[in-house]
Amino acid sequence: MKRRTPFTNDLYVVSSSVAELKQAVDDGAAIVQLRDKTSDERTILEKARELVSYGQVKPFIFILNDDPSLAVKAGADGVHVGQDMSTRQARAIVGEEMIVGKTTHNLEQGRQAIEDGADYISTGPVYATPTKPGRQPVGLAYVREAAGHLDIPAVAIGGIDLSNIDDVLAAGAKTIGVVRACSDAVELLKRIKKAVK
Repeated sequence: MKRRTPFTNDLYVVSSSVAELKQAVDDGAAIVQLRDKTSDERTILEKARELVSYGQVKPFIFILNDDPSLAVKAGADGVHVGQDMSTRQARAIVGEEMIVGKTTHNLEQGRQAIEDGADYISTGPVYATPTKPGRQPVGLAYVREAAGHLDIPAVAIGGIDLSNIDDVLAAGAKTIGVVRACSDAVELLKRIKKAVK
């Protein structure tokens, strides 16, 4: 069952571009998330279905951001929701088979996500990032706390690139999420694999 696939020692690429996400898969990313905050539902559904089809060519986990109903309609592997939607609510919509990921910014939110049945969490933003304007970075402290205290796969995300990924891995992150650094997927994966040997 795909839902049980562990998010360990992998690269998780987030983009609104189907081409970028396909390239990330070709470069070795095991998990991709379509995060499109501006297109209409029909356009997002078309993009999502294109990625689902690509999953027949190469195996990867496909997560849709924010919209559990659309994730079900598209046939995605899972959905990722923020603090503005309850994990239980998302689970009720997608059912038991699909993956539910949850954005968390601190240990309390991480524990709540586990209690509510999330399959994985994101920890961040680790560093300041233009993709989350106005959101204070959580730094490496929460990455360390999550690695040490939470028994759930955690994806460290937020401003991570080749200049700082080694620090994030040293803090205990097992899976790294990237948005702007997706073009460096091959090298990022090398660093991730090297860190866990």
